[in-house]
Amino acid sequence: MDDHHTAEDIGICLGQALQQALGGKEGIARYGSAFVPMDESLASVHVDLSGRPCLVFDLPLRRRKIGDFDTELVREFFRAMVNNAAVTIHAKVVYGSNAHHMVESLFKALGRALRQAVSRDEKMKGIPSTKGKL
Repeated sequence: MDDHHTAEDIGICLGQALQQALGGKEGIARYGSAFVPMDESLASVHVDLSGRPCLVFDLPLRRRKIGDFDTELVREFFRAMVNNAAVTIHAKVVYGSNAHHMVESLFKALGRALRQAVSRDEKMKGIPSTKGKL
């Protein structure tokens, strides 16, 4: 096992767990958005629990490594999670100069956006889709 496969496998497992936990998606908010500042960095993540895997990803890092961690694995994690959860995620670091802060703010924004998207919407009866399926 290497770092690439570990990051990818974690994304796969989290994506599958998210999809399983959502079940039929009745009564969820469906959409979630978050901006998270981390010192000089600002990241945004926007989620649609659509049933359609799509990743739009923008992480403008100038460093290839953060310590021993290969920064290209951040995208691999997101891609694996999106494909296995069947969700749409737009993830972007708006600006920043410290690679650690940029990546950390991106993951924290992911957590906040997902929390919002999976939350119960008391006004929503059934599936939040005009097609009746997500």
